[in-house]
Amino acid sequence: MTSQHETNEAPFRHRFVVNDPRIAYLDGNSLGRLPQATKDRIQQVVSQEWGEDLIGSWNRSWLPIAKRIGDKIASLIGASPGEVMVCDSTSINLYKAAWALLQRRGNRKTIVTDAANFPTDLYILDGLRQQLGSDLRLEPLVLDQSDHSQVNRALADAINDDTALVCLSHVNYKTGYAFDLPGVTELAHGKEAPILWDLSHSVGAIPLDLGNAQVDAAVGCTYKYLNGGPGAPAFIMIRGDLIRELSNPIPGWFGAANPFQFGAIYEPASGIERFAIGTPPILSLAAIEPGVDLTCEAGMMMLRQRGWGLMQQFFQLYDERLQSLGFRLETPRHQDSAGSHVSLSHKDAWQITQDLIHTYRVVPDFRGPDIIRFGITPLYTLASEVEQAAFAMEASVTQGTFRSHPKQARGVT
Repeated sequence: MTSQHETNEAPFRHRFVVNDPRIAYLDGNSLGRLPQATKDRIQQVVSQEWGEDLIGSWNRSWLPIAKRIGDKIASLIGASPGEVMVCDSTSINLYKAAWALLQRRGNRKTIVTDAANFPTDLYILDGLRQQLGSDLRLEPLVLDQSDHSQVNRALADAINDDTALVCLSHVNYKTGYAFDLPGVTELAHGKEAPILWDLSHSVGAIPLDLGNAQVDAAVGCTYKYLNGGPGAPAFIMIRGDLIRELSNPIPGWFGAANPFQFGAIYEPASGIERFAIGTPPILSLAAIEPGVDLTCEAGMMMLRQRGWGLMQQFFQLYDERLQSLGFRLETPRHQDSAGSHVSLSHKDAWQITQDLIHTYRVVPDFRGPDIIRFGITPLYTLASEVEQAAFAMEASVTQGTFRSHPKQARGVT
């Protein structure tokens, strides 16, 4: 049961399922908690809309879902209505957006990215390099992410008249470093290169303004800070003035102008719907909306303010209790260059992670070879959970309890 103090501290926590308050769940940057309203929404879809209304629910309830939720996400990232829709996975959307932007490359031959980008982003970009021609090159930059000025200088040197696409994750999945999104976008556009951002580790946690930055395209997932559920569909954003110029590399029937006319020749929809492919997964889509609604209700400025306060608390505990125990803080301490998770490295990170989970009821996650990540999800994370995590790490190392766990990493964390 949530206490009145906790409700005042985290006013949205009671609207999530928290079955055991003794567990400090700090993995919302990987999988967000279940909103209470999602249970009711899924029950409604299953029992009423599918169970009773059957096919009639397409016209009555289901067809508008992907674009309706897309417009809500647009309000969270500073995009305009009609520029975002929910569909497919982040990986598929990244492929679609990157492919579409690369069709306009002319004689340009280089894709600029970050060598520390999320692996699937690198795989997809390299796959596109192979598919679109031997003259296309992938340039993964090794960036010193200690501050924006060094990163921006390196990007300014790398982005040139040969750059066909810049593709970056706004927040690094390991370290929590956040790129200067407006500044980097301006660097790319200064060389007339399009930019594609992966917002998976920032949407719902950090205020974004893609419209003012004139970002060309973006993608992101909904199961982290937006609490859309495991494997929930992702979103794609294309700037409004580019939508009609860009093509979907997978012209499926739901991306057609008139899908239910079943024409033999594909004619793309005029709006963001052209980036749809197949029949949308209604159960998964419906589960996303309550978490997005909670985020919209809370407001991004409040969420960032609260989240940053919790991160500062974590930094202080690191200084006081953990720095001397072999932990190293990997996340920047400056608000404009950090996402919403705190990453610590340690030579025994895997064993410590398992010890936190099984001995101390603290749930972070591990990213090889030596990173422990703690997600700060401001909708429901408590200051007491941050404190519990720090004390648990201290005890794990000073008492040596981590040594009872195997050294070999395995499974999902």
